[in-house]
Amino acid sequence: MMKRPLSPEAADIVRLTRSAVTRRRLLQVAGLGTAAVAAAACGAGGGADDPTTGPAPVPTGPEDMSDTEKTVSWSNWVEYLDLDEDSGSRPTLEAFEEATGITVSYNEDVNDNNEFYAKVRTQLEQGQSIDRDLVVLTDWMAGLWISNGFAQKLDKAMIPNSVNLIPRLENVSFDEPRDFTLPWQGGFAGLGYNIPGIQSTLGVDTLTSLDQLFDPALRGRITVLSEMRDTVGVIMAWQGNDPSNFTDEQFQQAIAALAEQIDNGQIRQVAGNDYLDALGTGDVLAVIGWSGDVLTLGEEYGFSLPESGATLWTDNMLIPSTSTHKKNAEQVMNYYYDPVVAAEVAAYINYLCPVTGAKEAMQAIDPELADNPFIFPDQEKLDSSYVFMDLTAEQDEAYQREFQAAIGL
Repeated sequence: MMKRPLSPEAADIVRLTRSAVTRRRLLQVAGLGTAAVAAAACGAGGGADDPTTGPAPVPTGPEDMSDTEKTVSWSNWVEYLDLDEDSGSRPTLEAFEEATGITVSYNEDVNDNNEFYAKVRTQLEQGQSIDRDLVVLTDWMAGLWISNGFAQKLDKAMIPNSVNLIPRLENVSFDEPRDFTLPWQGGFAGLGYNIPGIQSTLGVDTLTSLDQLFDPALRGRITVLSEMRDTVGVIMAWQGNDPSNFTDEQFQQAIAALAEQIDNGQIRQVAGNDYLDALGTGDVLAVIGWSGDVLTLGEEYGFSLPESGATLWTDNMLIPSTSTHKKNAEQVMNYYYDPVVAAEVAAYINYLCPVTGAKEAMQAIDPELADNPFIFPDQEKLDSSYVFMDLTAEQDEAYQREFQAAIGL
């Protein structure tokens, strides 16, 4: 099907014309064909072995019981997988189980990267089971697990669909060249706003810059994220610096700008996911927020990438070092990198889909979503966004301390 062209406005902002619940219920009637499920679950193909040295060695972890124990225990974030809201079933996950005979224990118990890490760190350090075979962690936390030896190297021969990873996410500083992770979903940190609210205060219907966000007319009506990498990264780009490669001095410049906007009352609050409540009630008119969150609020709300650049992040599938069902977990990863399956998931959660071909598959589910530039961004949007620089443990501690001081914690 030919791609429906976007209007100039739609290229920078998506205004939902149907509720998120309506879109999610599309999954109740958009079932997967048996052939597609079987192909996604089983796959075929080999890894990228060096012909001069033979197959690349795959580091061994605990004994893999996948051949005799057809189970996988998976930890993910809340509301991050398709759900039939009437029956409570998960269509794609049930299709995987039926096709493979593998039972998946799905747990929505990752509420915060640091919180989850704190719960399992001692067991990981002692080589004890954390009762999880697959976890989804944000890029910087995934990097910490990898550097500490808490992740098993993936056998790409077991994940032939991994070739469908979009090129922009192939090489990342925390896991190059994706030996230990595959992105689950991604997103942008950029500008979210109440359209009627900014029309009445600024006389515009789209925010495109932090100059607008920091306009005195919005004083006390904006919030920014409590995630240091996103808020500081967006500010750093606004200052003309590169969030993916910066100096201590440039970081401190961004912190100083943030502290100034807090101290003068421009920023009402530094918040986590609860910024959506304030934006929904109208107490807040504009935010530095996350694309997938803002896009679920409805047609009176917009999201755009600042002209100076946004931050791009991924939440990544990773197999813990203590997992005893590695091959089963790799089958899960392979299944969700089938474009048809990836489109099913994207239709429910509305975050950036990392799978090539899912955009075309989305045409059969929801053509409007197929044209959503924040679920399926074009190369220009991807190139104008920054993955925050990988930090050492010492840098992270120091930068977090400065950030916390700036926001008054």
